[in-house]
Amino acid sequence: MRLTLLLALAPLVSSTAAASDDRAKPPAADFARDVQPVLAKHCVSCHGPDKQKGGLRLDRGPDALKGGDSGAAIVPGKPAHSPLLQRLTAEDASERMPPDRDPLTRAQIETLSKWVEAGAPWPAATGTAEQHWAFVPVKRPTPDPKHPGRNPIDAFVTAKLSGNGLSLSPEADRRTLLRRLKFDLLGLPPTPEEVEAFAADKSPDAYEKLVDRYLASPHYGERWARHWLDAVRFAESNGFETNQPRPNAWHYRDYVIKALNDDKPYDLFVREQLAGDLLGADAATGFIVGGAWDEVKSPDTTLTLNQRADELHDMVGTTGAAFLGLSVACARCHSHKFDPIPQLDYYRIKAVFADVQHGERPVRTGDPVARAEEADRLRAQLAALEQQLAALEPIADPVAADARRAAVNPKRNTDRIKPTRAKFVRFVVFETNNLEPCIDELEVFSAGPQPVNVARAAAGAKATASGTYPGSPNIHALAFLNDGRYGNGRSWISNRSGRGWVEIELAEPALIDRVVWGRDREGRFADRLPTRYRIDVSLDRESWSVVASSDDRAPFAKDAAPAPGGLTATEKATWAALAQQIDSLRKKLTDLDRGPVAYAGRLVPPEVTYRLHRGDATQPREAVGPGALTELGPKFDISEGASGPERRLALARWITDPRHPLTARVAVNRLWQHHFGTGIVDTPSDFGRNGAKPSHPELLDWLASELVERAWSQKAVHKLIVTSATYRQASAARADGLAKDAQSRLLWRYPPRRIEAEPLRDAVLFVSGKLDLTMGGPGFDLFEPNGNYVKVYAPKKQFGPAEFRRMIYQHKPRMQLDDTFGVFDCPDAGQIAPKRNVSTTPLQALNLLNSGFVLQQADFFADRVRKDAGADVGAQVNRVFALAFQRPPSAKESSAAVTLVREHGLAALCRAVLNANEFVFVD
Repeated sequence: MRLTLLLALAPLVSSTAAASDDRAKPPAADFARDVQPVLAKHCVSCHGPDKQKGGLRLDRGPDALKGGDSGAAIVPGKPAHSPLLQRLTAEDASERMPPDRDPLTRAQIETLSKWVEAGAPWPAATGTAEQHWAFVPVKRPTPDPKHPGRNPIDAFVTAKLSGNGLSLSPEADRRTLLRRLKFDLLGLPPTPEEVEAFAADKSPDAYEKLVDRYLASPHYGERWARHWLDAVRFAESNGFETNQPRPNAWHYRDYVIKALNDDKPYDLFVREQLAGDLLGADAATGFIVGGAWDEVKSPDTTLTLNQRADELHDMVGTTGAAFLGLSVACARCHSHKFDPIPQLDYYRIKAVFADVQHGERPVRTGDPVARAEEADRLRAQLAALEQQLAALEPIADPVAADARRAAVNPKRNTDRIKPTRAKFVRFVVFETNNLEPCIDELEVFSAGPQPVNVARAAAGAKATASGTYPGSPNIHALAFLNDGRYGNGRSWISNRSGRGWVEIELAEPALIDRVVWGRDREGRFADRLPTRYRIDVSLDRESWSVVASSDDRAPFAKDAAPAPGGLTATEKATWAALAQQIDSLRKKLTDLDRGPVAYAGRLVPPEVTYRLHRGDATQPREAVGPGALTELGPKFDISEGASGPERRLALARWITDPRHPLTARVAVNRLWQHHFGTGIVDTPSDFGRNGAKPSHPELLDWLASELVERAWSQKAVHKLIVTSATYRQASAARADGLAKDAQSRLLWRYPPRRIEAEPLRDAVLFVSGKLDLTMGGPGFDLFEPNGNYVKVYAPKKQFGPAEFRRMIYQHKPRMQLDDTFGVFDCPDAGQIAPKRNVSTTPLQALNLLNSGFVLQQADFFADRVRKDAGADVGAQVNRVFALAFQRPPSAKESSAAVTLVREHGLAALCRAVLNANEFVFVD
């Protein structure tokens, strides 16, 4: 067997002489200074042909000395027998590992050789979690009483400042403070009236009352949900080449908003997102399946295996990054190069999610009894309407060859037949407009005054077919042919191009008088439409009769009218109205029958999880059970044979154990980041050895302790932060601060920053008077509707009230950004975005100055000002400044603004202030 080593080394051109076994051992090199850095930097994560079992790391003693499939990498006292040094010094270039990297120096080789010869002494704590600040348990530090402030936060900050010869800046003025606070907590600008009321309130707790009011506002959840959704890669489309929408993904967004508004304890917030199906919060598990999903399947086993492996990889990686601040996903192919995450741990966590598939499932909400009663009422209405519609359809003539009936269409086709007794109904396709034929629902109705669909599986009918399209069992299966649910996502496709048949065996013989079918009742897809077909019936499956065919229909035409031929103008109008009512009722009925559904994952029995050699889905090794990180946090406790939901709940409990060193630290750091622009740790989803060091480590641990002690209340931590003197500072630059800390990381001032895209768009709508504050439910779309198989995202050019809601409610596609505000560093949900980039580009200025949306809103803004201030130009200017900046204009500003209005109109001034730094920045 070839030797397996995790080396990231280039081929070596020198070799070392092995010492004899009886020779006196030389003194060991200093491990921490000389050896461990070489092992950690160069001797891990090799992607060679014989990687060690579990992806062992050579900078950790247990891994290197125990070894993997090919034995130990290091033999203490025997450099010549140590595979590590053999591979480093091999003369054969094909044996030297790994290629394509600069070689170690002679000095480094000699250091490793002497260390091994000395017995490879490995300090007990070296390479373990205890060495890194984020992996040690949180211990509550005591604020230094020599540095008092408004609360303990100030003691930690001022102590750090004092050590660097700096101090806090004076407190900001009330208007600045109010504007900062409202944008931070609610993502909206204050009104002039709010500023006046705050300035007039001289009570000592005036600011604290304002904080409490904003934290209690329902708009708080809308503001802070956006931060969380960025960090967990939430979007409302699948990504990949088709990038089709997820119409019911919004339930997770609304769950997050409500959870934050309710101040749901953060530990429960975490547990529900991993195991909400057990905790009465079904929509919360939208977190698990929030990432991209490749819905295009194929018979290729390798592709299918890799698609599933990638889905689970996303779940593992996002869980580790969001809740633990660790790049757990890096251990897919080998043990983590920097952090104590063995490869097996990655697959243990992967096994936790083995029961979760992408897709929708019903969520528990509302009254099921009332829903069933409403469904019965709608069915009675629907039956009556369908009878009226059927009466307008001509009866199919199975022997006619002329165009008596309308051409087929993708959405809905009715073949009305003479009442016929049947037990079996067969639909045979001879030709399609392209590809394999697809039917999303085949319905057979009984004759009589109260017709029912006797072809439904729920009525005992059974479906068979000539064959079914392989590779897409979640959306194209025979069971979907008669399940009573419409749409491409619940349809049958043949396995033969242009041909195929399906057959329905009724529960018992019935007198039938019509067959209704469509390619896609939702009207999104028009391909795969049967254009030449025949319908046969039988009582015994031996003798068959043709009852309808396409022979008496007009030739298929892409834009043919769906209404039957031969109708008068009045009858056509009646037909169209009935068809529209039926479509509406069927949609309501479908929703009631299945109950509310959310894109929260389909739950199935857990599949067996295997460790994958090199992370390759086609190279499974040993089976792996569920677990967590073995070298970090408390012990993971799970019973043998735990179900999928029980596995996820066990992981959630392990993450939220108060003893876990990472969870609370990561959570409070995220809150700090969005108040100050930068977290105490500047890599909010990487607290590992490769991440940034905390600027204020004691403060971070104090806040983490507070979060746990205050019952995991995020609002309590918010209040601590925003009521501190540190937060309430002015933002003006100071020479001493800039000289010593130009980035304001020590917080000698409040760091000014531009507001993000979402509150910027909301603020424009807010001051124009057009912002719709309706909360929750399906979002609005900033792209033109289309039903392409590969979704085309063409930005809208016209905007109306439907698009005037807060931007948190935009239907957010993956990998596609809004035409106007997308350039303001919006993440595209292609991956997690725990920290947004901040850029300044010409396109940002051009969009804010010239986009159709801003021009429209500038006109609305002007209309509002005229209504508020009347015709006097001076009063109009004052009102514009009050609404946009919450202050009166200076004499110079007033003079220039009046001139601008008189020469170019009030809308020009409104447009100018929407582009001002003062409008888009918070200081």
